[in-house]
Amino acid sequence: MVAKGARGILTQVAAAEDAGRFAHTRYAPSAVLAPFVEHYWAVTWDLRGRAPQRMETLPHPSVHMIFEPNGRSRIAGVARGKFVRMLEGKSGVFGVKFKPGGFHPFVSTPISSFTDRTVSLGDVFGADGVGLDDALMAESDDTRRVRVVETFLVGRELAPDANVARVAEMVYAVAREPGFLKVEDLVACYGVNKRTLQRLFAKYVGVSPKWVIQRYRLHEAAAQLASGDPINHATLAATLGYSDQAHYVNDFKATVGTSPAAYAEAVRTPRR
Repeated sequence: MVAKGARGILTQVAAAEDAGRFAHTRYAPSAVLAPFVEHYWAVTWDLRGRAPQRMETLPHPSVHMIFEPNGRSRIAGVARGKFVRMLEGKSGVFGVKFKPGGFHPFVSTPISSFTDRTVSLGDVFGADGVGLDDALMAESDDTRRVRVVETFLVGRELAPDANVARVAEMVYAVAREPGFLKVEDLVACYGVNKRTLQRLFAKYVGVSPKWVIQRYRLHEAAAQLASGDPINHATLAATLGYSDQAHYVNDFKATVGTSPAAYAEAVRTPRR
């Protein structure tokens, strides 16, 4: 199953009988870490005796701390392209999704340095990161995994930084408010000049405010296209702030890999 409210997932399970072989669960952070962590998540699958499944997502503007067997644990920066992974056999992944800007206090380095990259926990946190990976992978229960990660994160010495909450609020405003269609809308709403806004996003989020607006427009487009409701693409393009339908189609195709019409047809047609 997919966690309720999840957005950005582009592919569905290929066959109905395989749906029960997947699980996607979320866990809320403690109050002390809520300013930094959006949620913890766990994905498991059991495809033994089944064909591999190709899963595709449009990632959010968040850094993830990902724990996976066989030495694959890592810090994943914001991915500007589509994320694709083939799932096979039986396995699982546990992760921490940081709020936009929320990872910066733990590393005190521009988050843009992680964009489109994955880095080992050891490279980011040294021996402490290696120890965290070992401790978490030794657990088989998500509740205890959350406890292990929270103990590690709470133990980091964090300097107060008002920009963390400020930047997170800007990003979430773009996600929830359809009126934020260009960078100037953020400038006007938050009273910060465009250059300062760009610097804040590079340092704390890892991508530009223009990119964030574009990504959430694509999330909304994908959700509407997959809804099954009739779609007028010219109207949708205008609603999402595109100057014309051609720009909307080109933007969607460049990121998702197919045209809006073809995507709508694919996600509404059960695969067998």
